[in-house]
Amino acid sequence: MELRQVRYFVMVAQELHFGRAAEKLHIVQSAVSQQIRRLERELGAELFDRSARQVRLTAVGERFLPEARALLAAEQRARAVVAELTAGRSTTLRLGTSTGLGAHLDRALEALAGIAPETRVELVAARAGERLDLVASGGLDAAFLRGEPDTRGRDDLRFVPLWQDPLVAVLPARHPLAARPDAPSDARPDAPPGVLALAELASVPLVLTARRNNPSLVDLVVGACHDAGFTPVPGPAYGSLEDTLTAIGAADPSDGLWTVVYASHAARLSTPRVAFLPFGHPGMELTTSLVVRRTDPPAGLDSLLRACAATDDGAGSDRDR
Repeated sequence: MELRQVRYFVMVAQELHFGRAAEKLHIVQSAVSQQIRRLERELGAELFDRSARQVRLTAVGERFLPEARALLAAEQRARAVVAELTAGRSTTLRLGTSTGLGAHLDRALEALAGIAPETRVELVAARAGERLDLVASGGLDAAFLRGEPDTRGRDDLRFVPLWQDPLVAVLPARHPLAARPDAPSDARPDAPPGVLALAELASVPLVLTARRNNPSLVDLVVGACHDAGFTPVPGPAYGSLEDTLTAIGAADPSDGLWTVVYASHAARLSTPRVAFLPFGHPGMELTTSLVVRRTDPPAGLDSLLRACAATDDGAGSDRDR
């Protein structure tokens, strides 16, 4: 017995007309008649009296009808259970991001696809403060955040350190400091080849975003310059990183300009007119954390944290702020 045959039988029993039943089933009448004949042969009894001009249920048919309806109701319940379980497994994570996550984000998403293939990720780019607000309000399920956040009034959020993001210096490709990447630094003769000492940049104008846009990054760079014994010479402001890199690449190589980008992002920037040099100064890196709500965490958060941990050794244990 096939459920299709039972479904056809119930429709004909309701309509008491093979043609109208076929129309409602969106199939030809001959297919309905054929399947019900097969059902009758399997049951060993006729379900319809076809001798009169009007189709009628036989006594067996009348007795079989409530059982047939029960079978179809059981089918619907079974489908609903499967749909509910499938919906329960399928999760969409709305994840706040920022420019420069680079390979870290790629590896995290790749690991998540292996750990929880049913989880979809929706990436949302926003400024740091906006990401915190969106996580707190439920507009985002989680967000990546670099550096030490301003946690005042953020008791509803939790910050989970993930990995360290080193910074690299960006200089014109023809600048003297970039032209000798295989030589030790003059300012620091014991430095490994290709490593730049911050003190070498004391006279080169620094291009940085406004502090309000990225206070952690600006404070780190300016503080490191002070530790190296100088106050950075402020350079001109540009509207975007692309504009900044273009200006640096076009700068007079004898004077130049410099800025910083995350090492994970530098690998993706195809700009042959600039050079990316690692720093020999300690601490030129920022911690990236995952920001989540302290209560009512989203489904799929554990899988996301496992995926992020798989990309790096991590930056430490969970910090409650």
